[in-house]
Formats: sequence, C-alpha cells, structure tokens
Amino acid sequence: MDSAFKKQLEESGADVDVTLKRFMGNEAIYMKFIMKFLDDKNYDGIKEGIEGHDYEKAFGCAHSLKGVSGNLGLNPVYEAASQITEILRDKKTEEINLEELGKAKERLEESYCRFQKIISENKQ
Repeated sequence: MDSAFKKQLEESGADVDVTLKRFMGNEAIYMKFIMKFLDDKNYDGIKEGIEGHDYEKAFGCAHSLKGVSGNLGLNPVYEAASQITEILRDKKTEEINLEELGKAKERLEESYCRFQKIISENKQ
C-alpha cells in the first residue's frame, strides 16, 4: 500500500494500522480485501430497504456492512451502519424513528461514498 493511499484512508477516519495488525501485518491481504469493498452490495440493500420500507432487509444489510467495514477498519462506515442496525433492531415499522433513520442513512452515504471513491482511485 502506498503512503498516499494510506494517508487518504486515515484522513477519512480509517484505522489502517490497527486493521493491518488484524491482517497479521500482511498488506497484500489487506489490499485484496479492501478492494473487495468496491463490490459489496450491502449499501445498495440498505438504500433499497429503507426506500421500500423493507426494514428487515435494511437491517440485514446494515448488519452485514457493519461487519465488513469493521473488519476493514473503515470506522465511519462501521459507525453509521451500526447506528442503522440499532435504529431498526427488533422494531415494528411504526416504532422506527424515521427522522433518526434518515440522518443515519445520510451519514452512511457520505462515508460509504467517500471510501468507495478513495479505494477505486487507488485500485491496482
């Protein structure tokens, strides 16, 4: 991983050093997995679920994205996906705070798109 890419990730809130330890210091494996983030469809599932009022789908995709982004050290994505899972967890439709959900979705969109752009610009 070149230093410019690492700097971009870190300036956007990623914890690269801690994550590399999780990958036993193997940058090649880390790069392989972070590039797979470009193909992850969970963000699309969250958007579709929220927009279609399929909150079970949105919850499942947010939970999955939380795991993926947490493992990759993409903390802002992890935090926003975590917030969405908690807003939706074990809730009936009428119990969901839609204003709070909308704000969390906006935070997720901003951080997710930022990391997608950084990673795609550094694709090898």
